[in-house]
Amino acid sequence: MKAMMLTGIRQMELKEISEPSIVNPKDVKIKMSVVGVCGSDIHYYTQGKIGSQKVQYPFTVGHEGAGVVVEVGKAVKSVRPGDIIAIDPAMPCRECDQCLAGRYHTCRKLRFLGCPGQAEGCLMEYIVMPEESCFPLRGKLVPDNGSISEPLAIGVYAVKKAGIVKGTKIGILGFGPIGMSVMLAAKAQGAESIHVTDKIDPRLSIAKKEGALITGNPLNEDVVSKILNNSKLGLDIVFECCGQQEALDQAVDILKPGGRLVVIGIPEFDRWSINVENTRRREISIQFIRRQVDCVKLSLEMINNGLINIDNMVTHRFPFSETQDAFDLVADYRDGVMKAMIDF
Repeated sequence: MKAMMLTGIRQMELKEISEPSIVNPKDVKIKMSVVGVCGSDIHYYTQGKIGSQKVQYPFTVGHEGAGVVVEVGKAVKSVRPGDIIAIDPAMPCRECDQCLAGRYHTCRKLRFLGCPGQAEGCLMEYIVMPEESCFPLRGKLVPDNGSISEPLAIGVYAVKKAGIVKGTKIGILGFGPIGMSVMLAAKAQGAESIHVTDKIDPRLSIAKKEGALITGNPLNEDVVSKILNNSKLGLDIVFECCGQQEALDQAVDILKPGGRLVVIGIPEFDRWSINVENTRRREISIQFIRRQVDCVKLSLEMINNGLINIDNMVTHRFPFSETQDAFDLVADYRDGVMKAMIDF
């Protein structure tokens, strides 16, 4: 079978590798249909690492996937051949202290698709996953919904952790797919007013379509003043979704005393810096988000019942053979890209 593999910084090759097979009784073999390009994939593509996780070439990334079940192990009960499924890329051990506490996303022995040292990604024609990672697409759900349920689940999880209720005033700094996922989940939970910033104007246009009260581009305007002119007492919760120090600083500035800063973005540097005066004196709470836990099924249900509409998220599509073009587009933030999808 064919796999699209990283072979160096900004280098990719389509290689022929062995097709995987069922090994364990709860294994599910999947023929890939679609894969979304994620920001973490781009980190590995352009930097060769995220923190201590360094690529050993050749390596296949990709973890936002949906496909068709072609074979199942003898103990599999929830899916069968022919089912179209969403794929949760996380494969926890379900035995360590973190798993037993319900924290599967911080499993001590976690294996995650497309994560160096853990598991090859899903930018290949076939993969094998445990049954627990497979979610059938029912009702009106299609493969795109399955693929996007992965980043959407992060937004749903972050909103749950933040404690958004009806009437909450929020900010979202960085409106890529994760920022948009946060917005969609926050709207579903009744956020009263949503303030969005990004450096790409077409993304801000999408935010406006989705109902953002205030949008701003920090490259050409004072976004802090713009937001505070509208919400003079500050915001209840701000989500940092782009991994930029300047966005973190802006987030602190627009929070009200007692507000909460939720950090989701993955930075390319090793240490965040926070202003002691602005955080301590106003008693700002800081919550970091690590992927998600138990929110894939919920995300799919929210799409299926109309609470969340992802129609504005996918902006570009590429055939599998042109995966590198998709990665270059996303890496360079060209053409107003929000989410690029790879079709098999």
